[in-house]
Amino acid sequence: MREQFTVIGLAAGLAAAAPGVASAENRIDRIRPDAPELAAFGSYAIGVQTLEFVNPGQHDILNTTADSQPLYDRPLTVEVWYPAADATAAGGSYQTVLRDGVTPTTLQGRATRAATPVSGARFPLVVISHGYPGNRYLLSHLGENLASKGYVTVSIDHTDSTYSDQAAFGSTLLNRPLDQKFVIDQMAALEGPLGEITDTTQTGVIGYSMGGYGALIFAGAGVTEASTGYSWGTPAGLLKRHQAGSNSHAALIDERVKAVISIGPWGMNTGFWDAAGLAGVEKPILMMAGGADDVSKYPAMRQIFEGMVNTTRHLLTFEAANHNAAAPMPAPIESWEPSDKLDFVPFEHYTDAVWDTNRMNNIAQHFATAYMDLHLKGDAEKAAYLDLIVRAADGVVDLDDNGKQQAGHSYWKGFAPRTAQGLTFETLPKGK
Repeated sequence: MREQFTVIGLAAGLAAAAPGVASAENRIDRIRPDAPELAAFGSYAIGVQTLEFVNPGQHDILNTTADSQPLYDRPLTVEVWYPAADATAAGGSYQTVLRDGVTPTTLQGRATRAATPVSGARFPLVVISHGYPGNRYLLSHLGENLASKGYVTVSIDHTDSTYSDQAAFGSTLLNRPLDQKFVIDQMAALEGPLGEITDTTQTGVIGYSMGGYGALIFAGAGVTEASTGYSWGTPAGLLKRHQAGSNSHAALIDERVKAVISIGPWGMNTGFWDAAGLAGVEKPILMMAGGADDVSKYPAMRQIFEGMVNTTRHLLTFEAANHNAAAPMPAPIESWEPSDKLDFVPFEHYTDAVWDTNRMNNIAQHFATAYMDLHLKGDAEKAAYLDLIVRAADGVVDLDDNGKQQAGHSYWKGFAPRTAQGLTFETLPKGK
């Protein structure tokens, strides 16, 4: 499989001192003038910290055989964004690498390293999970953006699945939902100012590609028996831990998780779910997908959407977009040059042939804000941003001279006229 599915968080764009002015920097925080309403950054200054966690006694997939299943202490590095007390020193950078695992690059954002967290309030947690391969900056545009709106966001470097340590795919298959739950546990156990503001009883999970696969398993979609025995998958039958109907899978489902966003989820295209497995999802789900996705396969993702009959779910489709829809940030300037570590130009890993990535990022920020505000904060007014006609292009713009909506107005809420072109939004209620 040619992995074009994940990216480090990068965006060509704006000057650090003036986020509205274009420059050669790789920014993660650019908001287009035509972005939908809820994409705008919130009122909180943003802090950021890098934390190191270790999950003891996990299966060492890289050294597992049919006769030996050793355990190891699994390390996980995470990036945490949070509402900060001081906005006077806003803005900072992130040092990372490109898809080739070696070329250094610098990202620019709005977060201040080690800023003091806001005191006297608690904020819902959002866990962010990248694809294979990727790293914790994959969806950093969402990490910063949601933190500015009153969330603690934590993005995971999934061991054996980053640009720098990409290894056996079977590790990713087993560990994605386990890493997601473990990180919630670790955030719940945090002490000090950051722990004091983190409310893990109201948690959301956002996953892209293999992160979306893991998020669906974590939400209740147990895998098929057949998928536990694939020769290229998790060895020694260890994926049975996530099999539909098993006690171990039932124990994985976490009542703290109130909502899941799964972007381009991989797995249905290779038989990881069936009707019984998908019926196990009872948490609210928002899916985002490219209508021309040839990695996770758009028809297969529609099967996921249609099969989760025991929950209300939504599907946002970027028409004609491929697998890099919504999650990856714009390709950093360094990725435009070939790398001798890859048989393709790294640029291809980040971009879409049809859609502007910055535009997709802003749309993802808009819907993620509405969805998490509704389900994690109980903001009922945000439901209107999800109550949409299916095809945006069919919406009618009916405004008076002052821009006030009239009776015939049906264009998507939060989108200015013409700016929702190329999008569809479907909703299926529980039981259908």
